[in-house]
Amino acid sequence: MTMLRILSTLLRGTHRTSSRSFSSSRAPISTAFANSLSGKPKISYQNDSGGHTRNLHVLDPRIWMIFSGQAAILGFSGNLALAEDESAKSKPGDNMEESGDSGLERVEDGSVVSNIHTSKWRVFTDSGRDHFFQGKLEPAERLFRSAIQEAKEGFGEKDPHVASACNNLAELYRVKKEFGKAEPLYMEAVSILEESYGPEDVRVGATLHNLGQLYLVQRKLEEARSCYERALKMKRRVLGQGHPDYAETMYHLGTVLNLQGKETDAEALILDSLKILEECGQGESVTYIKRLRYLSQVYLRSNRLAEAENIQRKILHMMELSKGWNSMEAVTSAEALALTLRLSGQLREALELFEKCHSAQKNLLPEGHIQIGGSLLHIAKTFMLQASQLRRSDNSEALSKLVKAKSYLENSARIAKDVLHKLKNQKSKEQKHGNTNVTLRNYEHAALVILLQSLESLAVLEMSKNEIEEPPKREHPHTAEDSLLQCVSAYKEFGCGTQFQESPEVKSEYLSCLKHLSALLANKETMHNSKASHISLPEVKEEAKRIEVDLRSSHKKG
Repeated sequence: MTMLRILSTLLRGTHRTSSRSFSSSRAPISTAFANSLSGKPKISYQNDSGGHTRNLHVLDPRIWMIFSGQAAILGFSGNLALAEDESAKSKPGDNMEESGDSGLERVEDGSVVSNIHTSKWRVFTDSGRDHFFQGKLEPAERLFRSAIQEAKEGFGEKDPHVASACNNLAELYRVKKEFGKAEPLYMEAVSILEESYGPEDVRVGATLHNLGQLYLVQRKLEEARSCYERALKMKRRVLGQGHPDYAETMYHLGTVLNLQGKETDAEALILDSLKILEECGQGESVTYIKRLRYLSQVYLRSNRLAEAENIQRKILHMMELSKGWNSMEAVTSAEALALTLRLSGQLREALELFEKCHSAQKNLLPEGHIQIGGSLLHIAKTFMLQASQLRRSDNSEALSKLVKAKSYLENSARIAKDVLHKLKNQKSKEQKHGNTNVTLRNYEHAALVILLQSLESLAVLEMSKNEIEEPPKREHPHTAEDSLLQCVSAYKEFGCGTQFQESPEVKSEYLSCLKHLSALLANKETMHNSKASHISLPEVKEEAKRIEVDLRSSHKKG
């Protein structure tokens, strides 16, 4: 479907057509599931896309959009975790100043009334925002609640300042995934702004954009689509179809269509949003790069590996030129490309990139950082894939690759376990003071996934090693089983009874471990192995069945 037809349907208006291949997507690239394990700590591991994402780059809470004290909002750059768009990395309020060309009335603080309540509203709003950016959600919630009350008493129940305060608290609840509390606040904000400025005002559209994000993370896709379509129409009329804020809503609408399985329409919208940024001189911005990354994930999910690889090479080239290799931006981009190369079977280049990333990380990050653990895991898995390829032609070299992989896996497991123990102690201190640090929680989530994957991979490695050796040495016949039992223990210690108990990523890794353990125990019974296991085969099967049911239920809800 052409761009014109898509937006004619969505907006009942006209839109300029745009080339399906934006100007930079076909540029020659001279240099060398995307969500890298060693990416920055994200609301979901994997990235993605929401509900558990990617993606997994784990999102820093500071990228979430919070309205500033200004109630007048033209078009803000809100973040969408599902799409990994960090356009809201700018400070709150940076994009909320109304353009003199918009024709919209700017609401100044104190322009109507100034009293003790309005002063308190400002203090509570600014302080709440500061706490939010620090990941201190409980005190931020109390301050935002107080800001709403002071705004109502100081400005009036239906004043736009109240709408701004409602949005702040709603955004906090969205981050905390307390969606039932967030929705009525968004709706109240929309109602106030519609009453103050009219139902087609762009400030209403900005709030609808936020509401669309709320629906999207809940997978209420039709509701999200409706919000984005309304917001897009308003922004197009007021801002024009070449404005970055218009492109932002267009992009997020594209993410909804992608989740609805309308990949062609989604791709067209995302490509067009990228072209608008290029034409606005933002073709090298953080927002542009983040959207490119999301597009590469769209291609990966469609198994369009070559197209995903081209985009990731482009991103890496941009990072090399702007940041240099001694930067985490370049490392993250290189890891994403390496993962795609590994997926497409280009193991040699993938390994070279992973090793280069690991070398850079050791200079950029403190010893024992979880991203280093993730990098070690990537290298080990690549060695294991190389060993698998070599089994048919060179068993000696295959075993050599497995020996190297084992060393990397042991180190990645050690780093992840150390991180989890440290964070467990730190979390206890945080909870005593009533603080919940979102970044630490996401960092812990990544560490747990890395630990489970490392332990399971160690077991798989030992089983592969036994199959290759002729005759099998079996010096340590129970090593694979021990690794899987450690995996089960790690889940019980760091997953059960925590917020990660319901994480689809953690459950999926745990289930994979259980299946390998089940197969191992079944084979053990057949071989009449004498060593008694700490867990019986029926117990493992029953636990695996329970986790499978939980995952299916989560998938249906998502």
